[in-house]
Amino acid sequence: MKKLGCILFVSLMLSSCFDASKPNYQYFPNMYEAVGYETYVESAAFANGIAAQLPVEGTVARGWAPYDYPDTNEGYEDAKSNLLSPLEKSEAHRAEGKELYGVYCAVCHGSKGDGQGILMKREKFLGIPSYADREITEGSIYHVLMYGKNAMGSHAGQVSATERWQIAQHVMYLRNELTK
Repeated sequence: MKKLGCILFVSLMLSSCFDASKPNYQYFPNMYEAVGYETYVESAAFANGIAAQLPVEGTVARGWAPYDYPDTNEGYEDAKSNLLSPLEKSEAHRAEGKELYGVYCAVCHGSKGDGQGILMKREKFLGIPSYADREITEGSIYHVLMYGKNAMGSHAGQVSATERWQIAQHVMYLRNELTK
């Protein structure tokens, strides 16, 4: 009886420590229970003692390509003269550009590029030029989409580099249609 009580006591002790939601033994416990660091607090994890770290000097984010034309009038003129589209002129790219143009551009510039978008007609923005009245190139269109110009803001956050080139291809098509 004494032996049975001892076995019962030991088994109760062992089962009381068991938790089905957590494994008993953890290999690399930080993989199971991540250590959260507060931004800019002191931490022994890094040599400089600060939890938030800047990227290494000269690194480039994955998928990002530098744009070498500055956000100035000189940069605009340089892009207008020298920046060429890396995309081949194709109906597929222009069709994609047309769809993107309808989403991002047509409300101001109009579906034909004549400056008669719905916001112009409702007099929310006035003086939106027709593409027929402007000397534009694919490079200048890309630059304006990248940085914005005058009342038009940048669209770099909404459309990728490839999509900007596709829109530029469609805008040049619209300009050619207007000047016929």
